Amino acid sequence: MLYRGRPIDYAVLKLIHVSCVVTSYALFVVRGVWMMRQSPLLGQRWIRVIPHLVDTMLLASAVAMAVMTRQYPFGVGWLTAKLLALVCYIGLGMIALKRGSTRGARIAAWVSAQAVFFYIVAVAITRNPLPWTAGI
Repeated sequence: MLYRGRPIDYAVLKLIHVSCVVTSYALFVVRGVWMMRQSPLLGQRWIRVIPHLVDTMLLASAVAMAVMTRQYPFGVGWLTAKLLALVCYIGLGMIALKRGSTRGARIAAWVSAQAVFFYIVAVAITRNPLPWTAGI
């Protein structure tokens, strides 16, 4: 990977990735709280744009790390688990913040999305699709 003609170190990519994970999750939590409070802040332009920029950087850094390490979903079990869980997380997030037909459904999806988020983090840390068995 190159940046302005210079190679990007894996550690730098991982720092970018983890920083985006933390930022993305924080924004999701805040937007969920605003959704529950029916806050007009949820409709502000910056809150509709910034999460997409952060998530784009998050995905780009993930792809770059996968290419750099030659570890790909559907070839490496834990990455496959992360990718499938990510799809679930995105779906639940869409229900939580936009598509839920009732406030209760949106709150349930928001809580469920957070459980999936922590599963993704656990898989990333343990590099095991069943992270609760990683120490066994």
